[in-house]
Amino acid sequence: MNTATRSELTIDGRRLSYLDFGGTGRPLVALHGHLSEGATFAELARALDPEWRLIAPDQRGQGESDRAADYSREGYLSDIEALLDHLELERVVLLGHSLGAINAYQFAARHPERVSALVNAEGPAAFGLDGPNPLGFLLELPHEAPTREALVAGLGPAAPYFADRLRENADGSWRLPFHPRDMYDSEHHVHGDHWADWTATTCPALLVHGTKGVIPAGQAHAMAERRPHTTATELDTDHFIHTAAPDAFAATVGGFLAGV
Repeated sequence: MNTATRSELTIDGRRLSYLDFGGTGRPLVALHGHLSEGATFAELARALDPEWRLIAPDQRGQGESDRAADYSREGYLSDIEALLDHLELERVVLLGHSLGAINAYQFAARHPERVSALVNAEGPAAFGLDGPNPLGFLLELPHEAPTREALVAGLGPAAPYFADRLRENADGSWRLPFHPRDMYDSEHHVHGDHWADWTATTCPALLVHGTKGVIPAGQAHAMAERRPHTTATELDTDHFIHTAAPDAFAATVGGFLAGV
């Protein structure tokens, strides 16, 4: 497989960075979740090569992509449309994890002609309607520090989750690959009842959820029952399904894509 190439496009003066794993296979656009980035799909790209050309953006405000003015639902969806237009891709398979999965099926609901199939990894149809924001802990974390060591120290118990993805600024200081306030706000905006969007399309869909994930078993069953042409698969892992069980996830996704 070709080494991933990092490229970017500009949207209203803001950089949106993406990884293109190359090849001549059919296009598959993979959307990561909160506190992540496109590189998290490198192992999946290797597993699906050469049948699929995986393209993974760093969604707004994460990884190498610039911060945005807002983290609304429509903002994320407009980024997907801009990326597809930039790549001159009329129709793709959309795969997403968590935030990215909700972005994927909401984009499909608004642009069904551009999505041939969906892979939803741990993206609920409804959640967070009454509970607190689970990313509230981020507001206690520093965004940057003069040195890498100081930033790691400031992150405290959260450091192991982010230490290998810290970025160095041009002036030698270091920062997280996201701003804590941005991700808190983004999580707030993604909460809600999205059943209408999930059931709006009829293209083939795969729902992959973990036994210790965020989608209750009853909701996962209902998501498969209420949306035509949807297959649900449960894997014995947690919410971070594609990194916690990469082989099982790749095999499940590959099997589904073989029939698309």
